[in-house]
Amino acid sequence: MVHKDPRLDVLLKKQGEVNAAIKKANARTAKGYRLLVINTNKRDEAIAAKTKVYTNFPELKAYLVYQSPYFRLKVGNFRTREEAQQYQKSLGYYFPKGVFVIGDTIEITPEKDQETE
Repeated sequence: MVHKDPRLDVLLKKQGEVNAAIKKANARTAKGYRLLVINTNKRDEAIAAKTKVYTNFPELKAYLVYQSPYFRLKVGNFRTREEAQQYQKSLGYYFPKGVFVIGDTIEITPEKDQETE
């Protein structure tokens, strides 16, 4: 027969919360830049723009965000403004209404970490 102290359950729950907090803190994100490709209230137009980005720039990741009433398509994970501006010119050919560099929280991939070392 095993007797368990009820405080053990509380301790386990608290340790789980601490582990979750640590995992969230170590998320692979940082301050950086993205390109705002389209800002529209037409969903179909935003999805078409996302398809155009993936077709012509498969190396870039596209983020379609809905902020009522607009759909915003943000592209890329750039650490520097200069890096974003290089793609801004290329994307401007496909999106003549304008492509804008914006500050955002970006995802950092392990491949990019290895390139900078």
